[in-house]
Amino acid sequence: MKHYEVEILDAKTREKLCFLDKVEPHATIAEIKNLFTKTHPQWYPARQSLRLDPKGKSLKDEDVLQKLPVGPRAHLYFRDLGAQISWVTVFLTEYAGPLFIYLLFYFRVPFIYGHKYDFTSSRHTVVHLACICHSFHYIKRLLETLFVHRFSHGTMPLRNIFKNCTYYWGFAAWMAYYINHPLYTPPTYGAQQVKLALAIFVICQLGNFSIHMALRDLRPAGSKTRKIPYPTKNPFTWLFLLVSCPNCTYEVGSWIGFAIMTQCLPVALFSLVGFTQMTIWAKGKHRSYLKEFRDYPPLRMPIIPFLL
Repeated sequence: MKHYEVEILDAKTREKLCFLDKVEPHATIAEIKNLFTKTHPQWYPARQSLRLDPKGKSLKDEDVLQKLPVGPRAHLYFRDLGAQISWVTVFLTEYAGPLFIYLLFYFRVPFIYGHKYDFTSSRHTVVHLACICHSFHYIKRLLETLFVHRFSHGTMPLRNIFKNCTYYWGFAAWMAYYINHPLYTPPTYGAQQVKLALAIFVICQLGNFSIHMALRDLRPAGSKTRKIPYPTKNPFTWLFLLVSCPNCTYEVGSWIGFAIMTQCLPVALFSLVGFTQMTIWAKGKHRSYLKEFRDYPPLRMPIIPFLL
């Protein structure tokens, strides 16, 4: 059984960073990263991107050396991905912030609305209902992060946590300020509008959770198996017949319901920005499904049935 010699070069400068002798043919990229870390401990495996071409795509950790288009002396190019942080930590931070921030405005802690309103309560039922819905949404997200989601990548760049938290925390404060304001006025069509919006919110929350559970069951714990998601016996998953990312569809629906319930402009803007970002994610996921699976259902759209 022949062994490989692996030379790792800097993708920018082409400087030789490491030479690995007698590497097993069945060694994976993950194992090569671990060997590289021994000589350069500042670049731990999650921080490394190894590729066959300086400007090419990153190789997957599970790629096997002997199956790559390389000769006995392989050249791999290294890029530093920067400091990394676990997805779980990022999600917990993103979601705990809005939950806490919203409650500060709901309970009207001092220095927000003026001393005479400190720790007072709104007289409008919709304000209390909105707090319950908002809190439920983020508590659900926290619990899903801990017990449901299985991540194909363990980490993400540390800088992303600041960007993401600014988005989630900032919008939570903006929404909460107006919804819990002493001068807040209820929706134009009163209880009927609130009840309709609440129904939309609850249905979409149940749908979102159902999709997350269906996606979880596709990937056994500890694996990176990828399969085509299909509807299950749960009616909420039947949206898979029409869209590739129904979790995003339900997520957008939840915030539309919340916007109708509160009739609050910041919520509507949050919904619009969220829809724009989730559409980008859904389109990317849809393209990867089409590329990876030749028998992928042709009727599906990324996020909105028959349209988008």
